[in-house]
Amino acid sequence: MFNLKEFLIPYNPWLANATESFAKLPSFHRPLFETILDDLDRIPQMLSVTGPRRIGKSTLLHQLIETLQRKGVPTERLIYYSFDDPALSRREVHGGDVLDHLMQTSAQTRPPDVTYLFLDEIQRLERWELYLKKYYDQKFPVRVVLSGSASSPIFKKSRESLLGRVKDYHLLPFSFREVLLYHLQSQPTVLQEAEQVYERGTTAQRMLTGDPHVNVARVQLPLPSQTLRDHMQTVLKRYLLEGGFPEVWSLPDWGKKQEYLFDNQVKKVIYEDLLLAAEFRKPELLKRFYVSLLERPGQETSVQAMAHETGTVALQIEKYLPLLEMTDLVSRIEKFRKSPLRIRKGKMKFYLVDLALRNAVLRLTETLLRDDPVLGLYAENLVFLALKKWRGTLQMDYYRERDGEVDFIVHLGAKGYLPVEVKYREQIEPDDLNGVRSFSTTYAKHVTPIVVSKRWEDFGTRDGMLYLPLPLFLLLFD
Repeated sequence: MFNLKEFLIPYNPWLANATESFAKLPSFHRPLFETILDDLDRIPQMLSVTGPRRIGKSTLLHQLIETLQRKGVPTERLIYYSFDDPALSRREVHGGDVLDHLMQTSAQTRPPDVTYLFLDEIQRLERWELYLKKYYDQKFPVRVVLSGSASSPIFKKSRESLLGRVKDYHLLPFSFREVLLYHLQSQPTVLQEAEQVYERGTTAQRMLTGDPHVNVARVQLPLPSQTLRDHMQTVLKRYLLEGGFPEVWSLPDWGKKQEYLFDNQVKKVIYEDLLLAAEFRKPELLKRFYVSLLERPGQETSVQAMAHETGTVALQIEKYLPLLEMTDLVSRIEKFRKSPLRIRKGKMKFYLVDLALRNAVLRLTETLLRDDPVLGLYAENLVFLALKKWRGTLQMDYYRERDGEVDFIVHLGAKGYLPVEVKYREQIEPDDLNGVRSFSTTYAKHVTPIVVSKRWEDFGTRDGMLYLPLPLFLLLFD
């Protein structure tokens, strides 16, 4: 006979002792935590947390449980279960039975109380979306929070059938800002300054998100203290090497870190998730293509060029691209065209979800921190990641014509375009920004372009442009 308690006890230790069960939970909350916590009481939909493998989705769910328990929700109404449970491999047990029992038990709660049900690795349950759709439509007294690996294209397709019933939050590797705040936890004074700098950057943020006509003279961004700048530079160097996967940081040496990243974020995605979803007969070809993208972050290319360089036919490349994008391993942007109806020529650039993956696959060491051309590419990649997830970005392109080029053109809808140029070098010459000037004159006359620089001495406004050193840009816009 099916025994629900047998399945739940290992996953819900707070039912016996809440204090001990939460003792080892990280105290650091990622910014997304507060958003989800607020939405738990604010909106009726189910909440879904997706993202790459080993990024902290399960930790976030447990932090939500701990907070709800501290707010007074009885522990018996806080239920967690992972469908990665090995017990589900038993012949007599089906994951659907577990979910049915969870729902039926939760329904016994007396109104207006509700049960909070946290379902981890939900993509492991076949046709999971049909179960949840049924219970949601029947208005069971349950608040459901799901998590699933974004490396599973099958999971993404299933989630689409719940349109209007689920709100999704995408959790990516730790950003620079998150890593900085994480490392400043033991230094409250510096942490407070970092948070104040972020808050005081709202005027600059408005240039990107809602008001491209902000006068550059009104942008009041004070230069951070030398102490904070030193911390930002130290964290940036570490971030360029180790990236934003939190489990990597505590590993004993660089070899272990690289092995972990390759096994968990490359090998398993390509040889398990994508192999299962797309039924590849030759996953080595997909791996070869992915490695070719790792070698060229931010460099312009085309399907035909990639096919030639990797020895793969163009049709196969066109099949690989959307699958890799679905896994969050890579993202692409295309060349800017003023008219949306104009046929594109197929030029594009690729950026990586986390630079540490490149370091791991290509076996790069700390010497990359002394390689100026590579650092320039890495800086551009970090700026792309920040702009991609910023709430005002509707679309992003790059600009390249005879009169110059601009790394990123952020579409602000009817409000126009925002040019963002990355010049991560010791000296920025006037001619280096000809492309920005040309684009602004033609398409963005009333917008203040942003130049992301390397040196703190370049901070400030001049020639109608706002210069932000890379760490400060990432703190403000990440």
